[in-house]
Amino acid sequence: MKEMPHHTFDPLGARRSPGAPEVDVFVWGTVFLDLVFAGLSSPPKPGTEVWSEGLASCPGGIANLAVATRRLGLRTCLAAAFSDDDYGDFCWRTLEEQEGIDLGRSRQFPDWHSPVTVSMAYGGDRTMVSHGHPAPVSSVELIGEPPRARSVMVDLAESGLWEASGSGERAGETWVDAARRNGALVFADVGWDPEERWDRSVLDRLGHCDAFLPNAVEAMAYTGTSSPQDALFALADRVPIAVVTNGADGALGIDTRTGEEAQVPSLRVRAVDPTGVGDVFAAAMLVGTLAEWPLEHRMSFASLSAALALQQYGGSLAAPGWGDIADWWTALASGRSDDAYHRSLRRRYSFLDDLVPRVPVTACRRATATIARRADVQDLH
Repeated sequence: MKEMPHHTFDPLGARRSPGAPEVDVFVWGTVFLDLVFAGLSSPPKPGTEVWSEGLASCPGGIANLAVATRRLGLRTCLAAAFSDDDYGDFCWRTLEEQEGIDLGRSRQFPDWHSPVTVSMAYGGDRTMVSHGHPAPVSSVELIGEPPRARSVMVDLAESGLWEASGSGERAGETWVDAARRNGALVFADVGWDPEERWDRSVLDRLGHCDAFLPNAVEAMAYTGTSSPQDALFALADRVPIAVVTNGADGALGIDTRTGEEAQVPSLRVRAVDPTGVGDVFAAAMLVGTLAEWPLEHRMSFASLSAALALQQYGGSLAAPGWGDIADWWTALASGRSDDAYHRSLRRRYSFLDDLVPRVPVTACRRATATIARRADVQDLH
């Protein structure tokens, strides 16, 4: 692993020891160049032009998760195919040089152009248009034997991810199984099914996982239930840690390893851009789980991290760092607001009192960037 390019807080510092994995989280997926238009008064209509309040350009797709975990202090390794075009160079440079993500398992390919997504945020939601082609190689070809890691994050519905790559005694084993055999906790999420088939056999793959973090719509669709709570109960029968996010209504979770059940509300914030917010929630859950926090603290921390991202423009750019967490808690703890809501926040997040004093003033904070000039993505922390 390369040294981080800035001084940061290490939430797993007390758990590091000789012989422990160098990688905290290993992720695989497609990196998009994201162009995010936010603050639209209305969606564009045929034959019209709409101006946005904000524009951000940044690595997206799986990069949203990789940046979020790295900003929160986890040593992150990303395996992805990159183009050698200008967009691919920009994404590679941003992730490796600015964010300090290990790209040792990634490769650049000629004659393959970068996938691109245009995201338009308005009315608290978003619309996206994407273009791209399949990666030149599969995850099995790109990854081979995965690095020894504390955790991996996977897409439960990505069929190619679950193709066996082992041989001999390991025949039938996927690289995800190999990572788990070597001690990694396997976290999974699942995306929207564009055909809305919601094949329930996808849930059979939870037998290879330790945690599952779907949203309420996905959870209910795949389990065939009519409420987030019933979906959570069904998922908890299949996987040790199940957490269902439910937008403005917060999140529900069960950790069958410890017997904990929790429900946390969302924070009241002005929604600017939801791009990548789910990835930030997942990254924060990874941090809390690896640090062995109580389930309620993990989920509250994830809800806070997601809320901080929701108030900013720009997908991966909006992911908060420990500096942002410390700023928020310091302002809340010393603030003058003394209504019932803010008193509740102080009680719910009092566990941060044990963490924030150890966060250095120079800890990582969110960045802004464009593809206009190389200087725009340097020295932004």
